[in-house]
Amino acid sequence: MVFRNTDLPGLFHHTDAIAISRQREAVGATRYQLLLLVAGAALAALPSSLRLGDTFQLPGALSALAYAGVLILSYRSSRRRAKSHWQLNRSAAEFIKSMCWRYAVHGAPFDSNSTDADGLFTVRLEEGLRELTKVGWQDPRPSVPEVAAGELITTPMRRLRAKAFSVRKETYVRDRLIEQRNWYHRRKEISRRATVLWSASIGLLTLLALFFALLRTFSLAGSVEMAGLLSSAAAACLAWSEIRRHQPLIAAHALVEEGLAAMHTAMETTVSDAEWPSAVYETERIVSPQHTDWLVRHRS
Repeated sequence: MVFRNTDLPGLFHHTDAIAISRQREAVGATRYQLLLLVAGAALAALPSSLRLGDTFQLPGALSALAYAGVLILSYRSSRRRAKSHWQLNRSAAEFIKSMCWRYAVHGAPFDSNSTDADGLFTVRLEEGLRELTKVGWQDPRPSVPEVAAGELITTPMRRLRAKAFSVRKETYVRDRLIEQRNWYHRRKEISRRATVLWSASIGLLTLLALFFALLRTFSLAGSVEMAGLLSSAAAACLAWSEIRRHQPLIAAHALVEEGLAAMHTAMETTVSDAEWPSAVYETERIVSPQHTDWLVRHRS
């Protein structure tokens, strides 16, 4: 049997779509702010002889517009709170996904001995979502009728839950554990390549700024505008790298991947039917966003 994200309830898909949209908005706003800051510095470094009329300097005007754009984007970001909505909706989506998997494969607390797994699933899911609303998550069901009308327990979830232990284990290991392990491996490699790229860019820009500063020191250059421009570009690259948290994510994703590898080995060799619910619970804990965020803060 195959169990995919398409088999999850509509509440997950709606929340996941909001998280993706808000992530793009938050990352895009930061990217444009940094680009406008560098553009403003570059325009300010242009010769003052570029004028319209006797007094109006076009580079200065364009530089002022770039800095004004930064302020506008900052104000807009503070009003829309895209980053906060992104993180809250991502946490909600991953929580819903984790609970659905635990229900479908008899993970704790929805094991085979549960007398009312459906009722317990609904209660636990709603409790977790209420906790998220206390910190700012907006439940879409009151405002989106089609999401409110959708079932929290889908037919594929019930179908998988009704299967024998061997089928549930095979499906969970293949479609959840291995898929997550591969995802963390890919993200680790992406972060590693990004770290190399941005570190090289920062180093090159800093070396160039040092070169022009030395020229100025020995009166071989008439101004320091180029050094300032290169310095601002290096600062923007450093800020972007820190915002994306590439370096701590490498270590965090590597640890999660190692944990999933250990659980994979245990599930394939030693985990019995009686131990299965706790093994699934532990696997879901490892892949939770809260666990990854804790590792990132620990490694930062």
